[in-house]
Amino acid sequence: MTNSAISNKNARVGLIAFLGALAMLGLGFAAVPLYQLFCQVTGFGGTTQRASAQQADLAERMAASAGAKQISIRFDGNIASDVPWTFRAEQPTDTVQIGVRDMAFYIAKNNSDVPITGTATFNVEPEQTGKYFNKIQCFCFTEQTLQPGEEVRMPVLYYVDPAIMQDENAKNVEQITLSYTFHKAIEPGS
Repeated sequence: MTNSAISNKNARVGLIAFLGALAMLGLGFAAVPLYQLFCQVTGFGGTTQRASAQQADLAERMAASAGAKQISIRFDGNIASDVPWTFRAEQPTDTVQIGVRDMAFYIAKNNSDVPITGTATFNVEPEQTGKYFNKIQCFCFTEQTLQPGEEVRMPVLYYVDPAIMQDENAKNVEQITLSYTFHKAIEPGS
């Protein structure tokens, strides 16, 4: 083999290796949004679903015609160690009819002397119920800024999809826990 042929092979191998590394880098950046999309679609890991008012109307009609049962919802509130807030559910549990909209409130208070912006992460337990727990409106959809000493009531409008009653792994669940944890919002440029 000539030096020219060897150089061409080395250049081709180098180009393939570079393109492979570039593809892996792209997949690394795409992994988080793709995983988030997967969790939202499947309810994996207790990820709740976002629903529209029209979807909630349909669920209520389905529940009324099917004679939906009731289920207990437990509300849990936590804060990360760097958030100087008090955060809790106004009412720790509620019993709701499956398919019917209900509203829960959480209370947050900024115990510091500076404004704090927080963002809430959430999940549902048991995990298999995540795809049936639908939030129509939630404080967790946006960042929340509390002024020094400010206390606010934050609503969550939700329903449990009647399809849960057809799921062999979820239909006998008696209580669903909706849990939120507030973290400090990431400052732009940090």
